[in-house]
Amino acid sequence: MLFELKSPFKPMGDQPEAIRQLVEGVNDHLPAQTLLGVTGSGKTFTMANVIAETQRPTLILSHNKTLAAQLYAEMRSFFPDNAVEYYVSYYDYFQPEAYLPSTDTYIEKDLSINMELDQLRLSAVNTLLSGRRDVVVVSSVSCIYGMGNPQDFHDNMISLKVGQMIDKDDLLRRLVNAQYTRNDIALQRGNFQAKGETIDVFLVSTDIILRVVLCFDEVESLETLDVATGHMVAEYDEYTIPPASIFTTTKERADRAVDEITLDLGEQIRFFESVGDEVKAERIKERVTYDVEMIKEVGYCTGIENYSRYFDGRKPGERPFCLLDCFPDDFLVIVDESHVTVPQIRGMGGNDRTRKTNLVENGFRLPSAFDNRPLSFDEFESLVKQVIFVSATPANYELQRCEGIVAEQLIRPTGLLDPLIEVRPSVNQIDDLLEEIQKCVENDDRAIVTTFTKRLAEELDEYMREHGVRSSYIHSEVDTLDRVRILDELRAGEIDVVIGVNLLREGIDLPEVSLVAILDADKEGFLRNETSLTQTVGRAARNLNGKAIMYADTITKSMQRTIDETERRRAKQMRYNIEHGITPKQIVKGRNTLLDNEQLKETREMFGAVLEPTAKQKTGTSVGKKTMGIVADSATIDYQSVPDMKKEIEKTREAMLAAAKALDFLEAAHKRDYMLMLQERLDKLTKK
Repeated sequence: MLFELKSPFKPMGDQPEAIRQLVEGVNDHLPAQTLLGVTGSGKTFTMANVIAETQRPTLILSHNKTLAAQLYAEMRSFFPDNAVEYYVSYYDYFQPEAYLPSTDTYIEKDLSINMELDQLRLSAVNTLLSGRRDVVVVSSVSCIYGMGNPQDFHDNMISLKVGQMIDKDDLLRRLVNAQYTRNDIALQRGNFQAKGETIDVFLVSTDIILRVVLCFDEVESLETLDVATGHMVAEYDEYTIPPASIFTTTKERADRAVDEITLDLGEQIRFFESVGDEVKAERIKERVTYDVEMIKEVGYCTGIENYSRYFDGRKPGERPFCLLDCFPDDFLVIVDESHVTVPQIRGMGGNDRTRKTNLVENGFRLPSAFDNRPLSFDEFESLVKQVIFVSATPANYELQRCEGIVAEQLIRPTGLLDPLIEVRPSVNQIDDLLEEIQKCVENDDRAIVTTFTKRLAEELDEYMREHGVRSSYIHSEVDTLDRVRILDELRAGEIDVVIGVNLLREGIDLPEVSLVAILDADKEGFLRNETSLTQTVGRAARNLNGKAIMYADTITKSMQRTIDETERRRAKQMRYNIEHGITPKQIVKGRNTLLDNEQLKETREMFGAVLEPTAKQKTGTSVGKKTMGIVADSATIDYQSVPDMKKEIEKTREAMLAAAKALDFLEAAHKRDYMLMLQERLDKLTKK
């Protein structure tokens, strides 16, 4: 099936030329290209047109779940009749296994899997391995993490045809090998039931039940049933049942894996004994022996991913299989917001290696644990044959890779120009800023302010409120959905200014914002380099009266480059408007677009609001600060009411997630244990 782009819009401005250049480059097999597109120029629409014209299976990479979900929703609207898939981390909460030598503390792995995301991941793999070419997968950097051998996944697919001869017991064994579990009482996702000659399989990758009816070892019919009603939805002449997990293997490979694990265990025991460390030798012997017995008995053990190399048939040090291995050889990669996404891909392996070194050196894991890892950056590059980097501020890496092949998309369909930039002294900057914000309020416009620290953002927010300005702050300790709510309130006019640090740069569409103020603009560094300044200034690019003010005592090189590049873009935009008789028009969008956009709403409902969990703002404690022990905590909860205890459980859960995100595993484990104790007390209270 071919890609068919459906949209009421046609390419405008310099979109047609950018699309032509990129399509020509893809067809000429150029390894790398860059789309330099300003905010509001329709970069996503350009991506969709390139996909439609090149007809290549495509992986779109984004640096977080929120933006990936937005891209997924947009691509689904552009390609409603094609396969658009979503592949991100399926953990709501993940605390990796760790050992802290300084305190001799071992922390077990703990996690919470979101089944809806797991279903979407499996759907992406199944679609890619089905042979379809009209596939777009929108993914976070989760795509570079290990998964099972795609060949094993393909080999465990069960293809059935009406009239096919197949022994019932053989079919049931194949379902078990494909990771389905028999459950003749309650049919749930990933289970199957066998009653007489009828076998019902609740598929993992879709919300349907497949009914296979046999008659004397012949497939008599294949039907799909509605999960809720059990009524037949459709009949098929043939159907392929995908495995229930992306981590699957064959029985032969599993048997060989057990033998190899046992051999490596012997070597590791001898190593510890040779250096006189009997404690570690005994520890690794007990742990791995138990794991091997579990694998033999039930086919699984806790932490089985640390043995993935054996099940995949890989050699020591060989890279793991990942989603990229499921694509055909000529697939296209589009890296969105590449100035952020590329460094994220590059840095994934560092913390993983350090954590596992402690586990291996202290006898908690075999050295094979090192081979359960994300791809290195060199490995990622070797798998990606053709890539398009998309950014308003491409970094040096992207420009070097594409060797100067840059398609510029600087013209907005609305004719809007990049904002004017003013540089003002930092003396009395707060009073000057307050005056500018009041002007915005009088014009029914909004403002955003970027500070250098979280503390300054909070203090400035308090100062603004004291002077009658409706404001709110955003930084990394504010929950994702709360950030969305705050931005919606800004758009709706319920607040006039949002103050933040670095979270106001990518992926925010705020047409009502006419003023961007950057405090301490001359403090060179990550938050005030050319890329950050250009991205921040661009937040005012969707308003007819857009203006940016940099408060600084000197003009740094980054500031000057940002000013020069903005002026270059403005000049090109003005020339285009004059040549084509275009009068810039203010973008008008309905209130609460961020929350009520139909595609995003649909995506949220599908994922169960799993967009990038982050810590809520804390009151009285900070992430990583050691709190009272569980015994001390428990002394107060006996006197709490049920509603208060529920609030305490939710508060503790949020603190656990925050600690895990900050890699403070000991604190996360403490919060987890306290939360479980609270839940146990609550269960007892509610049963009385």
